[in-house]
Amino acid sequence: MTQEINKMLQDVVENVEKVIIGKREAILMSVCSFLCGGHVLIEDMPGVGKTSLVGAMARSFDATFRRVQFTPDILPSDITGFSMYNQKTGEFEYYKGAVMSHIILADEINRTSPKTQAALLEVMEENQVTVDGTTYDVPRPFIVFATQNPIEYLGTYPLPEAQLDRFFMRISLGYPSAAEEAKMLYMFKERNPLKELQPVADVAQLIEAQKAVEKVHMSEVMNDYVVKIVRATREHELIALGGSPRASLCLFKAAQAWAMYSGRDHVVPDDIKKMAVNVLEHRLVIKQEAKLKRMTARDVVEEIVRNVRH
Repeated sequence: MTQEINKMLQDVVENVEKVIIGKREAILMSVCSFLCGGHVLIEDMPGVGKTSLVGAMARSFDATFRRVQFTPDILPSDITGFSMYNQKTGEFEYYKGAVMSHIILADEINRTSPKTQAALLEVMEENQVTVDGTTYDVPRPFIVFATQNPIEYLGTYPLPEAQLDRFFMRISLGYPSAAEEAKMLYMFKERNPLKELQPVADVAQLIEAQKAVEKVHMSEVMNDYVVKIVRATREHELIALGGSPRASLCLFKAAQAWAMYSGRDHVVPDDIKKMAVNVLEHRLVIKQEAKLKRMTARDVVEEIVRNVRH
């Protein structure tokens, strides 16, 4: 079973690479998030392929996909859906919102109001929405990809720590190299590869893979190693707010996913080290002293991973 799942995951990565050139690391992190049912925050410049990445992932798994452009005037009901009275039946009927899909792309999430951002909180944590007192389950699997521009602050509403903590990991694509950009131009010269992309797996296979990830063995030593790393973020002199218990759980799951992708049925220290930065950096609030030293949250997490022994 592990070999079959591993082959399927390899096929998905190669399929997405038909659209996204030279960003294998970001694709791998996205696949691991899929395996854990975790939500992803993509923080990057405009035009580097964020939407194409999510669309290619959805097509590869033959999953339903909705893109929502977050603007200041978008309402919570646009996300969760709403109820409307039907005069013929004499009852209120639920009209589905954007969340009723397997994969949601919340484009420029920090451009909408905190009230609308909060509409995603329940569904990201509970996989359900409550509209007019009635609770509706969203499709399984359910994954939110949210994007934001890291350098544009005018007219934006920064995500609060409570919502950042709900994102399984943060990834960045970055600009392509000159050779990669030239290859991209050639590929898109006459056609859009995304429109021609065919599924290589389906939602049922993804659900089976998610169940298999939960069975990847994590020894007590590896379990303690995860705890040590996360606790070190809470005790670091340059961090004002460290990782939460949810951060420990996410790092635990991410290590299991990477072990499975690597073809193993057990977690080793390198799995935890591999996933630590992407899982932890966006959850941390660094102190002013760190900024004066020109250190980012990523720098601090990398230092912790180097220094904490398993």
